[in-house]
Amino acid sequence: MLYLGKSNTSSSQREDTAVDWPQFYDDSALSAKDVRLKAFYSESLPHGKTPLERIDFVALDFETTGFDPKRNGILSIGLVPFTLRRIHCASAKYWVVRPRAQLDHASVAIHGITHSDVQSAPDFMRIVDHLLAALAGKVVVVHHRGIERPFLDAALRKRIHEGIAFPVIDTMELEARLHRAKPMNLMDKLLNKEPVSIRLVDSRARYNLPYYQQHHALTDALATAELLLAQIAHRFSQIRLSMHFGFNAGVQSISC
Repeated sequence: MLYLGKSNTSSSQREDTAVDWPQFYDDSALSAKDVRLKAFYSESLPHGKTPLERIDFVALDFETTGFDPKRNGILSIGLVPFTLRRIHCASAKYWVVRPRAQLDHASVAIHGITHSDVQSAPDFMRIVDHLLAALAGKVVVVHHRGIERPFLDAALRKRIHEGIAFPVIDTMELEARLHRAKPMNLMDKLLNKEPVSIRLVDSRARYNLPYYQQHHALTDALATAELLLAQIAHRFSQIRLSMHFGFNAGVQSISC
């Protein structure tokens, strides 16, 4: 995952509009022209009152050529399905894909994916069937929602002229609620104290989770899955999906 530095998650949350996701899925299953999108939207989302222990999650992470989904492209995709009881590593998926956007030295230095790696990689459309099938009907979990869904939407629009939308649980947003909900006090400001970091590696450290090498899509997806499990175990112990994540059968307006 490429990090954007300091993140104004509260501002991002305010920009969200309330979405009736079940209705959106029903409407999109009828209106989508691409058969793969029709199949994706035909898989219903879990009801907001479903206990978390009965939810199928999938952690998703992208490495990209930059931060702008309109100008940059997806380089690699990692996903890891899991439940509250088990992370299904045997079902994890990882792809390197050939972007239409040019690689630059700055991004290569971060994710380590080189020009030679992508030259023999398939186009995104070669793996999109497998990707959508792995996401369909599951609750998608990301660390910073400004990457995966916008880039997937842009990649599809460029290729099939239809986009995609789905709700996500954002582990970074959950950390922001815990550690950035209150404004910094005057003394901290005078001392130029930095806000608590909500980057993936620092968030994991607060739960004593092991350090993983960063900026590999599969490793970051696994790290995100483990982080959500730790957050639920230590901070969000209620068992209803809608209680803390704003993910309900009607209106969903948080982390979407």
